[in-house]
Amino acid sequence: MQAYKPRGTCSREIDFDVRDGKIGEVRFVGGCPGNALGLAALLHGMSVDEAIARLDGIRCGRRSTSCPDQLAQALKQYKAAAGE
Repeated sequence: MQAYKPRGTCSREIDFDVRDGKIGEVRFVGGCPGNALGLAALLHGMSVDEAIARLDGIRCGRRSTSCPDQLAQALKQYKAAAGE
């Protein structure tokens, strides 16, 4: 399980795992529980690249980021660390 500390969102941590290039479990600590659970369910089994393409740049209200955008940033960081 990877842990990421988001910036500029209500969530305090995003935990996720990747298996064979696909997203497994995703957990948001803090934030909007229903949205976080829904997002996690939709992403399960999705490729990392597809998730990044769909989530990158999503904003929450007037904020310049969102929990989905921060997950995209976490996935980019994961890919960079894995040398992808």
